[in-house]
Amino acid sequence: MSEKKQVSAAADFVAGNMSGMAQVIVGQPIDTIKVRLQLDHTRFNGAWDCAAQTIRKEGFFALYKGMASPLVGIGAVNAVLFAANSSLKKAMQAYPGQTLTIGQIALAGAGAGIVNSALASPVELLKIKLQAQYSTEGATQQFKGPIDCARQLIRNDGFTALFRGMYVTILREIPAYAGFYSGYEIMKRYLTQGQEGDATILQLMASGSVGGMSYWLASYPLDVVKSVVQNQNGPLPRGLYVTRVMKEIVAREGTRGLFRGLAPAVVRSIPAAGATFTTYELCMRTFSSWS
Repeated sequence: MSEKKQVSAAADFVAGNMSGMAQVIVGQPIDTIKVRLQLDHTRFNGAWDCAAQTIRKEGFFALYKGMASPLVGIGAVNAVLFAANSSLKKAMQAYPGQTLTIGQIALAGAGAGIVNSALASPVELLKIKLQAQYSTEGATQQFKGPIDCARQLIRNDGFTALFRGMYVTILREIPAYAGFYSGYEIMKRYLTQGQEGDATILQLMASGSVGGMSYWLASYPLDVVKSVVQNQNGPLPRGLYVTRVMKEIVAREGTRGLFRGLAPAVVRSIPAAGATFTTYELCMRTFSSWS
């Protein structure tokens, strides 16, 4: 398989941004279902019921609630993520173009996840706050959009309110992105074994889908905790609150509460992560051909 030319960090950043936008456009409706299932264990009888109720009561575009924040924000988040991942992989290479082990790829992904948390946490907080609002008759719309949401949070609780859930976001991102990048790479190497030239679009889509599923399977209970914590109001949680929140969820719903919404999350990851990696790789190939 041919090696890619080295491209600039700026190209890496732009490719990551484009891949993040593709991820949101493809995956936002199912993400809304996932978040609503995580936050309300009594309103819906599963993913299909959540989707049906949302569309029937609020219209189809209610599935795109909170999209403005991730469409812009996750573009930047992915730009930072992919740039950090590329930098960490290059730092591990003894020479340019060296093939890393899956363990090294997982380690670079975990490190990129830590870096990514600084942007991902506030972007996802605004998204979750908006997704948790129900536009039904008699329901009060607290936030008009991501900017209004951020303004209200800062006015009520200070700037640090935007970073509610940062601790659990970091804990989630470490195993999540280790699985994301290693799952992608394992599948890509398997599909392109002995192949001349670059991976095809279908191979990239399939590899990206495996990476996306690996992301959720490696980290899902932590994502549930993150959604619950970020949707709360009042003082920021103190100390090592993750196990406390997990125990509260289990006491209320049983162990299955830690996996509520997993099915739509995994389903969403198939097209969304496939689009993410495919967009990134195609952008990088284009930039490489220009260099």
